[in-house]
Amino acid sequence: MRGHGLLALALLCCSLFGACASLPQLAPASSRDSASMPALQLQGAQGELSAARARALLAKRWPQGRLDPATLAALEQDATGVPLIVGNRCTLLFDGPQTMGEMLKAIRGARNHINLETYIFDQDELGLEFAEALMAKQRQGVTVNILYDSVGTLGVPAEFFQRMREAGIRLLEFNPVNPAHLRGDTWQLNQRDHRKVLIVDGRVAFTGGINISASYARSSLFHSGRKRNAARQPGWRDTHIKVEGPAVRAFQWLFVRQWATQDSQDLPDADYFPPAANAGDKLVRVLGSDSDDPFDIYKAYQLAFQQARTSIHLTSAYFVPDPQTIAALTAAARRGVDVRIILPGVSDSGLVFYAGHAYYDQLLDSGVKIYHLKLSVLHAKTAVIDGLWSTVGSTNIDTRSFMHNSELNVVVLGAEFGQQMEAAFQEDLRNSGEITRAAWQQRPWLDRLREWAASLMHYWL
Repeated sequence: MRGHGLLALALLCCSLFGACASLPQLAPASSRDSASMPALQLQGAQGELSAARARALLAKRWPQGRLDPATLAALEQDATGVPLIVGNRCTLLFDGPQTMGEMLKAIRGARNHINLETYIFDQDELGLEFAEALMAKQRQGVTVNILYDSVGTLGVPAEFFQRMREAGIRLLEFNPVNPAHLRGDTWQLNQRDHRKVLIVDGRVAFTGGINISASYARSSLFHSGRKRNAARQPGWRDTHIKVEGPAVRAFQWLFVRQWATQDSQDLPDADYFPPAANAGDKLVRVLGSDSDDPFDIYKAYQLAFQQARTSIHLTSAYFVPDPQTIAALTAAARRGVDVRIILPGVSDSGLVFYAGHAYYDQLLDSGVKIYHLKLSVLHAKTAVIDGLWSTVGSTNIDTRSFMHNSELNVVVLGAEFGQQMEAAFQEDLRNSGEITRAAWQQRPWLDRLREWAASLMHYWL
């Protein structure tokens, strides 16, 4: 959910005074010799696994002839410095109502602490329900910490957050829009916290694209079983993931580090890092980006695109790809990979909507298949590659997400979770219409003009 058009314009005007940074270039894995390939590293509840055990674990679970998980895992580790973590349970949450129910259940069951990091926290029916649940736990002696973005909550009355503070909850506003509220010497209006993370008791974590807002309580038709008038009340199609096991410690570390950038005081005392215990059999990599280390998620995407052998199935709410991403997707399509991208048919951000359209010609010419989701507002940010490499998170395929926002994505390696991701993708595909090359060439000239104008600002969107 972008919105806030006037603020977006202010961000653009402020940013024009600074230089445009650039995304890193990643050499294809095929250009590296076997001797230069990094050693694979896996972390478990009891520490690091041996290299032999790590490779045996990967080789046991994946079929031949598709993506080479050991190579990709080692390349990602080398590029990001982040190891895979074994022993996790991962639950795919298909839409807003399912996600909200699971998150509220976790909050109400909290015994020690709750850490919430969110871009949007609205004062609406759902926001009030979350606030009441969080205040109730704080009164019961559970430590509650909330980090919310200043831009994402622009327009939310200050009294909404003040009421939670008075209940004892510790709240921080990330990079305040109002310079008078700055906690440092630098006004970083262009650096936003776009993460959506909930961590409860250091044992369960949630992330994905879903903010704390009633917009997401109006489900898409996906798995909702509800009938409604979509024209009058469009739902929001989004995806979240619930993670249990040793990987939760990585979520916790990213939250603590982000909090430290905004506050000189330590977090209130709590058992933030309880002893790690295995909860399942999923291999997980938790990737966080911020202004100090912005490119890990971007690198993981690029490597996965480069290594794809059979399929790249991408779902993106805001799609304004950089040249390297376009090159990776078109190269995959030309070598026979089934590249399909589901994008919004309706959007809450007109500029981004048309800026993304400016790249359709190049993608369609290479054999990439593009689909527009109908009836619902697409807000999911997911990918599944070769049915084996999956990611769910807050990151859009655009320069803002990759360079200026704090984001968080979970990468899950494995066929079982990949099948769930494929099922979700196919469900969305059934609710989408394909954009054919012939039809695209017939679009109105006014749309072409909008695409051209929006593409001039692609870096800032």
